[in-house]
Amino acid sequence: MAIRNIRLEGDPILRKKSKKVEKIDDRIITLLDDMEETMRHAQGVGLAAPQVGVLRAVIIVDAGDRLIELINPQLVEARGKEIKAEGCLSIPDRAGDVERPTWVKVKGLNREGEEVEVIGEGLTARALCHELAHLEGILFIDRVIEESR
Repeated sequence: MAIRNIRLEGDPILRKKSKKVEKIDDRIITLLDDMEETMRHAQGVGLAAPQVGVLRAVIIVDAGDRLIELINPQLVEARGKEIKAEGCLSIPDRAGDVERPTWVKVKGLNREGEEVEVIGEGLTARALCHELAHLEGILFIDRVIEESR
């Protein structure tokens, strides 16, 4: 495992759409492991592969209850709405209020290549939506209702 450099706002990779993972191999497993170590080192709640310079559809989230790793994730269902402050490891020192669902169901593959469905509520739902947006090249600042510093 290794701590990777987190790409910062202005890096063009953060604005590109991620490619689907066609094969889960040692490179993807290493990516997942490195992303977890990088996220924990940076004291984040989630991380998407583009944030460490890899244009692949891979996200991880840990809002305190469990580590979620998803390959080729897709939002299946969303319910509720709430506006709360959000930040991003790729945009340090900025925060802003963003509207997100309070409950989501996301499907994807786990590191063994098995299809899984994850239910997220509260912060986990927010983090999943935030990371899914990264895979589309969308940053939280694109959705900010009101910015704070």
